[in-house]
Amino acid sequence: MAQFPERVLSIQSHVVFGYVGGKAAVFPLQCLGYDVDVVNTVNFSNHAGYGRSGGSKTTAAELNAIFESMEQNELLLPTRLLTGYIPGAEALSAVERLASKLKHSRPSLIYLLDPVMGDAGRLYVAADVIPVYREMLPLATIITPNWFEVEILTGVELNDFASLRKALSILHLQYHVPNAVISSIPLKQWLVDALPPSIRPPHGDHLLCITSSVTDAPLSSDSSSGPSLVHAQWVPTIPGYFSGVGDLFSALLLAHFHPHTSDTPPQAPGATALSEAASQALAKTHTLLQVTHEQSMRLPAEERQPSDDELDGADPLRKTRRMRGRELALIQGQNIIRGADLDDTLPLKLWDAFWSQEVVPGVHVDA
Repeated sequence: MAQFPERVLSIQSHVVFGYVGGKAAVFPLQCLGYDVDVVNTVNFSNHAGYGRSGGSKTTAAELNAIFESMEQNELLLPTRLLTGYIPGAEALSAVERLASKLKHSRPSLIYLLDPVMGDAGRLYVAADVIPVYREMLPLATIITPNWFEVEILTGVELNDFASLRKALSILHLQYHVPNAVISSIPLKQWLVDALPPSIRPPHGDHLLCITSSVTDAPLSSDSSSGPSLVHAQWVPTIPGYFSGVGDLFSALLLAHFHPHTSDTPPQAPGATALSEAASQALAKTHTLLQVTHEQSMRLPAEERQPSDDELDGADPLRKTRRMRGRELALIQGQNIIRGADLDDTLPLKLWDAFWSQEVVPGVHVDA
């Protein structure tokens, strides 16, 4: 819950039907006690996964008019800023100017930047947003790129443990990002080999979440060669395709992020404010996905058809019904958002030797 009256300015996409972008973020934030002011960067009927959608993108001029009117009326009052899907460089530059202004006027502003650009090797925004996002990184308190977006931002292809360390170093040292979270990471063998036993998952399909936080506190001897404290945890993979998961995760992460002070110390030795927030966000997101999956499996057979490009092309409603049945169960899972009915997802654990360990391919690290 918000520790005192707080207000979030959310700038991201809007859909009429379903739960992606702001529709996946605003309700959870409100459930956790935040007032939320909403700016829509697009207004669509539904998300692109349905194959057909209608609507419009908000232009940079329209965004600037909204921001200017809010400022004139003394309505720009956020303690936290959340930005997500912004499809073009001109609109993104308008958001960058606002973020810079807000950070200048309120240095304590907590800004979560979700650099939504693509996934699985494919961009779904114009390529001209990439340099703008790189310029925005130093403004952020937290960033939440996926695996592919880390590669785009840093220019480092993540294909071994050394490249992962290099990418995180670039984010922290070159772009001065204090907190970075990478979630839904496919557990490739080289990454499994690098994980310490306390974090290594059992056999089966799993996804990994990694947090990396620059800290003023002294690092352990094992961590002293690196710029940050790194934590990680895995969750079992839930079958099927879901949209809006990153938007939900980022909102929950922002809601649960509370910088440590003398009055609010770490809950466990070695924990960071980011690892604690990510533990909450990961548990709630994963449990909500389980509810969504179980709900979808109870649908009629015609709404649970497997993906088939040829059949979907011949009958577009086949895909629509499948997507409709896999929208996030936010309303049904609101008790989960508020902290009840959670699964037994473990908290993120300190990866103490992340910056110093040597990894030999095919050999597990036991340090």
